[in-house]
Amino acid sequence: MNEKQMTKSKRAYIALGSNIGEREETLRKAIARLHELEGVTVLRCSNLYETAPVGYLEQDLFLNMVIAISCELTPEHLLAEMLSLELELGRKRLIVNGPRTIDLDLLWVEGTVMDTPQLILPHPRMFERAFVLVPLSDVVEQDEIDPLYIQLQHTLVDLKGKEGVTFWKTCNWHSVFVPSEN
Repeated sequence: MNEKQMTKSKRAYIALGSNIGEREETLRKAIARLHELEGVTVLRCSNLYETAPVGYLEQDLFLNMVIAISCELTPEHLLAEMLSLELELGRKRLIVNGPRTIDLDLLWVEGTVMDTPQLILPHPRMFERAFVLVPLSDVVEQDEIDPLYIQLQHTLVDLKGKEGVTFWKTCNWHSVFVPSEN
């Protein structure tokens, strides 16, 4: 990895979703692969939530979650790795907001505000989506006094549509390395 792809370690949050195939197993694989990236350490993962689709409604329910990471990659390089991982896990972009094996969204990177054609940070729609905010609230540490936590708490109180987010299962990120018993 070259110097332009690395930076000082920062906290970041990634939303994960899946509604095709073995949803939970695909999420586990994505977390494990992200953790294997040079310069990325998975710190925490949210619970898993089953959620109704948004936008394109003629599709199966999603499993959604959020992970907190420590990351030395630039946001642009992390995004490139995430897009590559989506392809590796079978993601096909056939319908906008359509069914997908995996969806990875970079939500927030500590101290970073950017608006480029490739990446907007913080994610422009994360505070409108219960399927992101509910799991995000699981992994943002409550003792952090930062704009993300404060905005998250205010938004969750007023958020409509939380009824579309149903608890599925508790997740400890270490469990991604333990094969499921099916």
